[in-house]
Amino acid sequence: MNIAIIGYGKMGHIIEKLAIEKGLTIKAIIDPVADGATHKEIDKESLKDVDVCIEFSIPEVVIGNVTKIVALKKNLVLATTGWYDKLGEVKSIVKKAGIGFVYASNFSIGVNIFFKMIESAAKIIDKVPDYDVFGYELHHNRKKDSPSGTAKSIEKILLDNIKRKKKILEDKLDRKINADELHFASIRGGDIPGTHVVGFDSVADTIELKHTARSREGFALGAIMAAQWLKGKKGFFTIDDMMNEIIR
Repeated sequence: MNIAIIGYGKMGHIIEKLAIEKGLTIKAIIDPVADGATHKEIDKESLKDVDVCIEFSIPEVVIGNVTKIVALKKNLVLATTGWYDKLGEVKSIVKKAGIGFVYASNFSIGVNIFFKMIESAAKIIDKVPDYDVFGYELHHNRKKDSPSGTAKSIEKILLDNIKRKKKILEDKLDRKINADELHFASIRGGDIPGTHVVGFDSVADTIELKHTARSREGFALGAIMAAQWLKGKKGFFTIDDMMNEIIR
């Protein structure tokens, strides 16, 4: 299987290392400024003989990169976060091109297992009104989006499954929180790869679900697994589609 890595920062380097270990062939590493990249531009030459692209860059260039990749009819794993306000636009571009596409707020397999656990817990808590719900996430001081894409996914899972919660609050509160509101906080500092916590609290006790990433390799491994899963497929997928196939 031939892949192209789009974006050659820390994650791009990790994807390169793991892809080689998994026996994949790296046909191109594309980055306009990074040392070690094989190409500076996404074009017909740089994507020649590529089966799947893995894009791990920055939110500001996602739309441009997606447009160029799908124009060349290449399947795409989009691992960049922070672009979800453009989701409708990306979905339209992908569907018109007729390629295979998969995205996730977090490609870590452990995180996606965590999502399934949160969903199951939320369905139980929905039936027990004595428990309130909260969440928070921690990331390194270089992360550009807040809350994280993973936190956004967790928020949606909680709202979809706990009927008494209608609204997410992400900012500082200078008032009493309302019963139908759920507070999800963000902290930035140091070199934390990513920690996400969901809590269910009552007068009697607290239940917490927590995922802590020990390194960035989990994200890269999930993206590579998604690329292998996507080969030969056409359509617009989320990592849920892959996970449902794995765990069914």
